[in-house]
Amino acid sequence: MARKMADCRRWPSESNCSLVIIGEEDEVVRAASEHAASVHDHEDTPEMREQIRQFLEPAESYQPGPREQEPLPG
Repeated sequence: MARKMADCRRWPSESNCSLVIIGEEDEVVRAASEHAASVHDHEDTPEMREQIRQFLEPAESYQPGPREQEPLPG
C-alpha cells in the first residue's frame, strides 16, 4: 500500500499550522481527523474523515519548508 500525506500547511488556519502526517492511508486519516478536532475545533465525523481522505497526497509529494496555501473548499 502506498504511503499518503495530510499536510496542514496546505490550508489557511488561525494557528498557521505546520503539521504534516505521513503513513498508511487509514493511519493518516485517523490521525488527521483527531488533529483537526483537537487543534482546529472541527467535529470528527465520518463526513470529515471522507473529506480528509479525498485531500490526501502521495507521501513522495512532501517538501520541507513553507507551502503555498490553497483556499478551503466550499
